[in-house]
Amino acid sequence: MAGSSSTAPNTVSASGLERPSRPGWRGRDRESRAITDLLRAAAEGGRGGVLLVEGQSGVGKSRLLAEAVDTAAEHGFMLAQGAADECSRLRPLEPLMSALGESAHTLRAARNETHADTTDVRLWLLERLQARLEERVARGPMLIVLDDLHWADPTASLALRSLIPELASYPLVWTLSRTTEGDEPGEDRLFDVLEGEGAVRIKLRPLDRVATAEVVADVLGAEPGPELLALADEAGGNPYVLTELFEGLLDEGAIEIADGGARPTSHQVPQRVRAVTRARLSRLSPATRHLLEVAAILGRSFPVDDLAEMLGEPAGVLLPQLEEAQTTGVVVPEGDELKFRHHLMWRAVTEVLSRPVRLALHRQAGEMLLARGGSAIPAAGHLMRSVRPGDTSALAALDQAVREVLPSSPQTAADLATRAVELTAPHDPERFDRSMTAVYALTAGGRLAEASELARTSLGQTLRPEQAARLRYELAYALMLAGRPADAVAEAERALAEEGISDELRDLAQHVLFRAVFDGFDHLSGRERAEAVLAHPERHGHTVLVGAHMLLIYVMWTDGRVTEALAYSREAVRVATSGPLRAQHAHPALHLGALLTNLRQLDEAETVLRAAEEEITALGHTVHAPSPALFRARLRLAADRLDDAAAEARAGLALADELGVKAFVLMGVAVLALVAMRRGDLDTAARQAKLHEPLYQASQGVMYGSVWSNWAMAVVAEARGDPTRALEIARPLYTDPMRRRWLLIAEPNAAPWLTRTALANGRRSATEDVVSTAEELAAGNPEFPSLAAAATHARGILHGDGEALARAAASPDLGLWARASAAEDLGVLLMSRETGRDAVVGALDQALDGYQRGGATRDAARVRARLRGLGVRRRHWTGVERPDTGWDSLTDTERKVTALVAQGLTNPQIAGQMFISAHTVKFHLRQVFRKLGIASRFELARLATEHSPKTGLPGTR
Repeated sequence: MAGSSSTAPNTVSASGLERPSRPGWRGRDRESRAITDLLRAAAEGGRGGVLLVEGQSGVGKSRLLAEAVDTAAEHGFMLAQGAADECSRLRPLEPLMSALGESAHTLRAARNETHADTTDVRLWLLERLQARLEERVARGPMLIVLDDLHWADPTASLALRSLIPELASYPLVWTLSRTTEGDEPGEDRLFDVLEGEGAVRIKLRPLDRVATAEVVADVLGAEPGPELLALADEAGGNPYVLTELFEGLLDEGAIEIADGGARPTSHQVPQRVRAVTRARLSRLSPATRHLLEVAAILGRSFPVDDLAEMLGEPAGVLLPQLEEAQTTGVVVPEGDELKFRHHLMWRAVTEVLSRPVRLALHRQAGEMLLARGGSAIPAAGHLMRSVRPGDTSALAALDQAVREVLPSSPQTAADLATRAVELTAPHDPERFDRSMTAVYALTAGGRLAEASELARTSLGQTLRPEQAARLRYELAYALMLAGRPADAVAEAERALAEEGISDELRDLAQHVLFRAVFDGFDHLSGRERAEAVLAHPERHGHTVLVGAHMLLIYVMWTDGRVTEALAYSREAVRVATSGPLRAQHAHPALHLGALLTNLRQLDEAETVLRAAEEEITALGHTVHAPSPALFRARLRLAADRLDDAAAEARAGLALADELGVKAFVLMGVAVLALVAMRRGDLDTAARQAKLHEPLYQASQGVMYGSVWSNWAMAVVAEARGDPTRALEIARPLYTDPMRRRWLLIAEPNAAPWLTRTALANGRRSATEDVVSTAEELAAGNPEFPSLAAAATHARGILHGDGEALARAAASPDLGLWARASAAEDLGVLLMSRETGRDAVVGALDQALDGYQRGGATRDAARVRARLRGLGVRRRHWTGVERPDTGWDSLTDTERKVTALVAQGLTNPQIAGQMFISAHTVKFHLRQVFRKLGIASRFELARLATEHSPKTGLPGTR
């Protein structure tokens, strides 16, 4: 912009960070201060931050980002800048990769460094990018600016949702920008999530009249008169349009400046606000306009060599036109390329071209890029716009691009693949393969409804039996993942009924059938088939053997044969580990970890789930990425570690939401509900119950997690004072022996709760059924003492057996909360019998201690109330007293995390040393920051150094 006759004073922060004066940058002081505040926090305290900038084209986003870069650069920040654009959105992670100096080589390395058969490298890429960023930001504060995220691919959105919170404790400032007029729901959702996690969100509005007048004065170097201000109003407060308009009028000599004021030279000033960019272009020579129209097809940024090839001229011949385009400010240099100075300028040039001309130029660009060999992705963006039905060479290029992009961005691959299917004639021999690829990509990208619809549509074509069976298998798999087990079983059966299918396909179809039968709680219908498979294992591949073992796990489980269920589970893990990728993708280790958790063999469960998580990452099975955290949430709850349980559940649910997968989310919701209930936060528990209901209905009763989570919802309903609702939810557990056996093995606390609740509501026969089932399970599985302890507790409640309750309260095979519950039941029984006061108080004190040590504040409050009724008052915590804030408030775990942070370890490294998950480390770190009133690793390391001599922090000297 032109110089200004007056400048505002610089704003200087305590750390010396300044906001430079910018002529023409008016009406944005609040936004500038937001940038300065974030950069100051990073420079002074090592704190991270996120600034979200959004608005319409031309409203000033680029200027705000440039201000952030200039301010950060002046004060020694490391800088990383990247941008997405319409022509590069097919390149996975484009804005982040370009900002961090990564390239296509990184994607190739992902394929080389992961499992040979890996088809999804998103998890590997996220780990690599996080490690690279941590290496850089450990050296000092850093600013990452990512522009035009409304054009970013879905993997970029996934990466940002993961990386930003993971790196929040480093001096890393993110500035993210998007244009809102494109209405891209993915980025709107990303911004909503980040704002909810504390990001500063700036929605740039049009300038008001005062700021508009100041911009005009900046451009003109004089105060505008009334006629010019009236013309400025037509720009709608858009800074870019204002600048283009008045710079153009100056160039044309249409404005006279005298005595510090500006006025039009004629009252016939053209009303061309809506065409200011085209007006600038109209002043160019025809040759330069022609050059820019071709350049615009290549994208907002373009290599000069590509432009020269498109025009069929040596680059040197184009120098006059290129110089004119730069001199007039239409394009500017950016790195090794030229770039249209503004998005609106680029759009104006492309809109000049008629649709047929645009399509022809896109086709030319696509063919040019294809002819060079190498990656087909750059050409695919052009060919998607221009390819005609039946164009075999262009469709082959799209096929190649799908194969390239599928491992790192399946959603982008799905868009390419479905477009290729649309352009393929119904009777084209290639249509089947393209349809299969598209269904697979849609499934991998979490777009399960679209995958199912395309598969059903494709089945309407004339297909060979093997082709039909293959499509039905893919359809069955998508239906299974979508939580529709009955439909999945039906499609798998149809696939198996096709004549002459290969052994491999038969195994795959049987595998998905076994998993769907298992998911649908219809174990017996597949039992005979599974046993037949295992009777002749030499006739079958690893994939179907894993499926058969997994189904029989739960056949045995519902029969109450726990030892055999564990044996099948361990064998499923062994077979999968030695088999191909399809077999390993069943991840039986997750289920083994769950069984061990149910039986309270928590140390082994921890080890198994850690191995399962490593396997999921190594194999690139992103659809299962949330599962380990959700299974660990139940494990942490069983260990009475409520904070860690909530941390794992939230992490798993957030990732599941981002990926669009629903497997095991019922467990996560139920864990959060039970944690909130134990803490006495019944409103939060009720909100989780409200979330649970539609998820359960949508899952059509998918077995895994539904029985346990429904019990959890009944517990919450009872805690909220609605026993009628609690009994209604729990009714299948009282009436269905199979579900009751399942739950009583899976949850030691269920038998006492079901017994107590039914007895309190006058349903003694239901109570007797529960106790009878619990005792049968205990007698049939003497190797698992947690079952016997739970049955003892339930029997004590039913028969008023104080000795049984006392044994349960002292059992080492029950968790802390379960023992406290038995002790409370004992205390209540003794009170009802008017037994000696000391015995009652002793039992209730034991319950109070257990509840308090396990963080169950609601239960502890109830027991304190019982004690007060006996004239006994107890403090809120009988263990080690800690203040709420300050160094002495840190728990032992928090001190260990602090010591490792002080040594410079990252969250994954700390997790490895402490044998916990990175999600749990992050949670503890947030707790430490809250207690100490800080927000960065830098501040924490300083405090740790100050306190380590007197506190003896682990790992410090």
